[in-house]
Amino acid sequence: MYKVLTSESVTEGHPDKVCDQISDAILDAHLEQDPFSRVACESFITNGALFIGGEITSNAKVDVKEVAKNTIKKIGYTDEESGFNPDKAIIMTNIIKQSEDIAMGVIKEKICAGDQGMVYGYATDETQNYMPYTIHTAHKLARRLAYVRKQGIIQGLYPDGKTQVSAVYDENGNVQKIDSIVIAAQHHRDIDLSKLRYEIIEKVIFEEIDKNLLKSDTKIHINATGFFAKGGPSADSGLTGRKIIVDTYGGIARHGGGAFSGKDPSKADRSAAYLARYIAKNVVAAGLSKKCEVEMSFVIGKEGAQTVYINTFGTERVSKECIEYAIKNTFDFTIDGAINNFNMRTPIYLELASYGHFGRMEERFAWERTDKVSKLKNQVKTYIQNYI
Repeated sequence: MYKVLTSESVTEGHPDKVCDQISDAILDAHLEQDPFSRVACESFITNGALFIGGEITSNAKVDVKEVAKNTIKKIGYTDEESGFNPDKAIIMTNIIKQSEDIAMGVIKEKICAGDQGMVYGYATDETQNYMPYTIHTAHKLARRLAYVRKQGIIQGLYPDGKTQVSAVYDENGNVQKIDSIVIAAQHHRDIDLSKLRYEIIEKVIFEEIDKNLLKSDTKIHINATGFFAKGGPSADSGLTGRKIIVDTYGGIARHGGGAFSGKDPSKADRSAAYLARYIAKNVVAAGLSKKCEVEMSFVIGKEGAQTVYINTFGTERVSKECIEYAIKNTFDFTIDGAINNFNMRTPIYLELASYGHFGRMEERFAWERTDKVSKLKNQVKTYIQNYI
């Protein structure tokens, strides 16, 4: 039985992503000076105005307004025509220290969860980076759209943009073809729309998509309503944490509801979600299943996960009991362990604030390592020897 799955991504110039990047840039600026900074920073942007608030306890001295302005400029918003002028905008801040009641539960000999909640991690063998094909491809298109703008490969583009990919899967979970591609690209008001559509097909889609998956009935929609000249914060408000599905698995796996950006790693929303991805990816990389979803729950003030649940969607190659045993005897489920293992007290978060937090191949994103494969396989052997 065939099914169609869809995921979307957005460029770094999408208003919500602008806010994610501002919040993570502020986080990075604090961690650069004080690795033990406790940060929970939110941003809201709209036409001609930016509001930054939250709770920060740190020895760092950071000009958050300047950090925000520089981040916006690097994205590509420099004047009203592009969608936002950071030099003329109203920028307001309201930042206080972290609540003593929360700090009391977090600051112990080992870092404990800064809040209650659940997180999910996911991996699948349908791509080389163990991500769902649809979100992986949507990110590639969004990143390419930003690249051709910055490099001048396509003239007249502005920073705002979105992509969406729908793929047809067979009964074995293999991608058979692309059903449709949707791209929205902000542009200069005097642009030739027909030429823009042609250039995006040739220089974005054909550069990133396996042409064997593009069939005669594949639908391509580029700026489907026509012109998209007014964009960015001048057209739509943006808010930190409003693209959590884009940040993770494109709707293919579940999400615990907590956003990542602007949060230091003591927040389980972030560090535990990275840990859950790490576990799931190593399980699939070890060949124990084709798909794996890891669910963990946390309690404020407690070191480790209170519950751990594994779902392999019927794709397991050994029993689920065997996989659970191997996971239990391989991984550290504590927040403190995740922070130290992944080197999370370093300023690495701004780069993650666009084009997804997972599936990144850079060495510094340590939760993407598959260094537990051998240990998992050995634990499987131990389970088989002792219990079967």
